Amino acid sequence: MTGVFFRYHTYELAQRLGVRGWVRNNPDGRVEAIFEGKKEAVDRMLNFCHRGPLGARVADVEVRWEPHRGKFSGFEIRYG
Repeated sequence: MTGVFFRYHTYELAQRLGVRGWVRNNPDGRVEAIFEGKKEAVDRMLNFCHRGPLGARVADVEVRWEPHRGKFSGFEIRYG
């Protein structure tokens, strides 16, 4: 299977919703992300993560809520 561009689609949705934070691939194949923004927008990001883009197979989504820190100015794809 070729890549499904999970990070790219996450980035695009975050840009549209005004969500800040980052997304990255982990060496074990998991995708990790931090989302900051209005609750409705973060909820939409989480809904996307549960299904992923076309062709993705999402086995599990772990969510950990933390207090808003306001430390991100935008949303980025992280590498490595």
